[in-house]
Amino acid sequence: MSATSETVPAGRTRSSFGARVMIGLRFALLVLGAIISLLPFYYMIIGALQKQRDTSFLGLLPLPGNLTLDNFVGVNESLNLLQSLGNSLIMTAGVMGCTLVFGLLVGYALSILSFRGQGLVFALVLLVQAIPFQLLMVPLYVMVVRYFGLADTYVGMILPFAVNSVAVLIFRQYFMQIPKEIFDAARIDGAGEFTILRTIAVPLVRPAVLTAMLVTFIGPWNEFLWPFLVTKDASMQPLAVSLANFSQANSTFQDNPMGAVLAGACVLAIPAVVLFILFQRHFTSANLGSAVKG
Repeated sequence: MSATSETVPAGRTRSSFGARVMIGLRFALLVLGAIISLLPFYYMIIGALQKQRDTSFLGLLPLPGNLTLDNFVGVNESLNLLQSLGNSLIMTAGVMGCTLVFGLLVGYALSILSFRGQGLVFALVLLVQAIPFQLLMVPLYVMVVRYFGLADTYVGMILPFAVNSVAVLIFRQYFMQIPKEIFDAARIDGAGEFTILRTIAVPLVRPAVLTAMLVTFIGPWNEFLWPFLVTKDASMQPLAVSLANFSQANSTFQDNPMGAVLAGACVLAIPAVVLFILFQRHFTSANLGSAVKG
């Protein structure tokens, strides 16, 4: 009998079959986990479109006769969605801008420069991550509102989040992967540190810039407690605070109070979802690169 007609061993056939079964089980578990994770978002969208609230299991099905956009109209009439969205965008953009500027400066100093107390500064950056923001909220409130008088201002909302320790660590990790000889050559040519940072370092860590922006965006965009404390003027409140006030005061005047609240939640979630979809590939590759390099 020729070599091509030899029978495949039974053990090898069973092992390949077992491998396919394991792959199928893993895929099924991943699909199940994805469905469970997306179910709250699906319920939020369906609940926002319901004319009458249906809490039964059949309420998860999009029945055409019970779908409407009146909930979005109702929440917009009770609070100015565009104004609240604008406040959220200004706060988020300010936090992201400060995060990039200070993150780049501190990350560059901790990884490229050499100065006395460098290890202590890095230890303090790590320590900040271990301290809950709630512990600092009272002294921050006294300092920002009482001493600086920044209540009902964008600066007052942005200031506590101006420096992000996670962004500092991201930039430090990326800067440490750049050969030091590049910076030494630039110094020999007479370039200053800010020039080196702007023209050499920043272009080489563009993935880190994008990662820091995406990581930073979610926090201030969804932030509720701090803006709630420092803003009493409704025209200055971001969308998360406006929705909380709406759910406590005005939602009961709607035909479907819970549907109106869910409609506002959809408006709040849309920018974050769109941003993630647009930059998913860059976000994933940057995170993987940072993990491997770290």
